Amino acid sequence: MIESLEKEMMARALNLAARARGRTSPNPMVGAVIFKEGRVVGEGYHRRCGLSHAERAALRQAGSEARGAVLAVNLEPCSHYGRMPPCVEAIIEAGVARVVVAMLDPNPLVRGRGIYSLRRAGIEVEVGVLGDKARLLNEVFIHHITTGRPFAALKLAQSLDGGIALRSGVQTPISSSPALALKHILRSWHDAVMVGISTVEADDPLLNVRGRQVSRQPWRVVLDSSLRISAESKLVESAGEFPTLVLYDPALASDKRIEALRRRSVELVPIKAAGEGFLSPESVLDALASHDITSVLIEGGRRVATSFLARRLIQRLHLFIAPVLMGGGKALHALGEIGASEEEGSLRLEKVERKFMGADIYLTGRIAYPGR
Repeated sequence: MIESLEKEMMARALNLAARARGRTSPNPMVGAVIFKEGRVVGEGYHRRCGLSHAERAALRQAGSEARGAVLAVNLEPCSHYGRMPPCVEAIIEAGVARVVVAMLDPNPLVRGRGIYSLRRAGIEVEVGVLGDKARLLNEVFIHHITTGRPFAALKLAQSLDGGIALRSGVQTPISSSPALALKHILRSWHDAVMVGISTVEADDPLLNVRGRQVSRQPWRVVLDSSLRISAESKLVESAGEFPTLVLYDPALASDKRIEALRRRSVELVPIKAAGEGFLSPESVLDALASHDITSVLIEGGRRVATSFLARRLIQRLHLFIAPVLMGGGKALHALGEIGASEEEGSLRLEKVERKFMGADIYLTGRIAYPGR
């Protein structure tokens, strides 16, 4: 009975944590529930970076009821000083008797220290309750803290036969209104939204979040080695309102273009291009990391999507399939050669979720690469 109750409270903590999706970066999403004798006496979640941690919010609500109670939290309580003082100290001072934790902190510098401090203070600790769900919830944080690079998600919208445009360079509306609304939600969950210059030239996108309230707009990132982006594009014209980052190669761009874009509030990041003037995916992710970007939603186009998949740098796929057919001929398809082979096998999706968005089918899952 106790185990079942603790799982129920952990599920509640996970649901609380998820309320802040897209607002806690670079911190993880954390929820906490304090319960005693089968009833909740306090709960809270980390609402935004810089605000109270979940455990402290729950302890404030519980007050004196926290003494002798059980705390369920989806991530190991912090034991170090950061923007906020350690939560472990507050838990010990409140007299909590038992702490149930879904997963350890993935940061190797602090992993296990919070658990050690709690046990040393005489608090009973259980680790691993709903751990798989906790790791899935904070996949972005885990990837960034363990690799130093942003978590990369790829969004594709295509026809039933894999087409993304009737021909190269032509804007071709594909998705239904419900699917488009979900795409804006996906943007709000990431620190950055990224496209290649060919997508900018074909679609002239704005790349911001629309139709929902957000605490901050994501970075809009363009890969443009020679700075072909037009000063009249929506991205450049709105750069003073929405953060805009263009990655380029100084050897391929004129000083005049560089100065003109900087005057329009576009932030430029120099990267040395690889072959054929193409910016390497690894260099791109490292550049984004230097701007404290922990997650990026890649929205196109074909060359960008293909190159990141081929280099095994995409962690999650968001796929929208519309009930239309484009056929062969001049139709542009979503992906080129991504390295799948008879010897190594295909790239597969794991932990797949699916739903209908209007007439469209939406699939999302973690990408499993062959040999890994």
